[in-house]
Amino acid sequence: MGTTAIQPRVKNLELAAVGGSDVRVRMLAAPINPSDINMIQGNYGLLPQLPAVGGNEGVGQVVAVGSSVSGLKPGDWVIPANAGLGTWRTEAVFSEEALIAVPKDIPLPSAATLGVNPCTAYRMLRDFEQLQPGDSVIQNASNSGVGQAVIQIAAALGLRTINVVRDRPDIHKLTSRLKDLGADHVLTEEELRKPEIKTIFKDMPQPRLALNCVGGKSSTELLRHLAPGGTMVTYGGMAKQPVIASVSLLIFKDLRLRGFWLSQWKKNHSPGEFKGLILKLCDFIRQGRLTAPACSEVPLQDYQRALEESMKPFVSLKQILTM
Repeated sequence: MGTTAIQPRVKNLELAAVGGSDVRVRMLAAPINPSDINMIQGNYGLLPQLPAVGGNEGVGQVVAVGSSVSGLKPGDWVIPANAGLGTWRTEAVFSEEALIAVPKDIPLPSAATLGVNPCTAYRMLRDFEQLQPGDSVIQNASNSGVGQAVIQIAAALGLRTINVVRDRPDIHKLTSRLKDLGADHVLTEEELRKPEIKTIFKDMPQPRLALNCVGGKSSTELLRHLAPGGTMVTYGGMAKQPVIASVSLLIFKDLRLRGFWLSQWKKNHSPGEFKGLILKLCDFIRQGRLTAPACSEVPLQDYQRALEESMKPFVSLKQILTM
């Protein structure tokens, strides 16, 4: 695929017959995530053989199952077990192990956006530092899909969040939206650089965990505010600039730099563990502690408009294709 961008287009295909372990699925809804755009542009850690169907996440309903399928039945809701399934389509035949059943009593947008961003948020909050209720976390790109999930899951776990966003014309609207989700503090990149910011740490401990999806200057600022011995986890690079860590911070504060990629986490864990993670998040959704990111539902045939919208700067709405 190289790094040349692919031009997506709609194509009609004949579906294969449903064999022994096959499951026929009618797709209901599938979001457009930054990783999907990266995949189309050819600069992602996992690239499909072309021609390929876009979309790594979404929810569908089982229409029919083959004779040897035991875990799924018609009517069940399913999400992809792994990236690369190709969810931007109306119907498909998948193998049973490519799918995970999810409860039907959660909202459709939540089910469609369950498999990537909230999973990433939960694992990053759990796997790098042993955080206790009352501890704090700092993150950038706080209004991204992962950022919104971090705010809500952290609040459910009793953690406090310092949320950094880029300044924008409607910053007050964004700030109050993130506070409604459970954010303790919302700051612009510029505010984070001001010396007065230290007053925040009078009423909460310095964060031991920083979550970085931007890179460049933004990640350098996060590191400055980490507690000694703390960890910064990088899971994206929206600024397309390297993470620059000062030598003195690394030596005198003994900070750790780590990376996180959900696809790698899944490779290191069993399908059962991933399913357990999904069900844990479904509990949060049912308790009203985890909502889908603010989204705009677009019919599949208007995919071109949805792709353009999802690439605009400062867009706080996730585009979800509905079939």
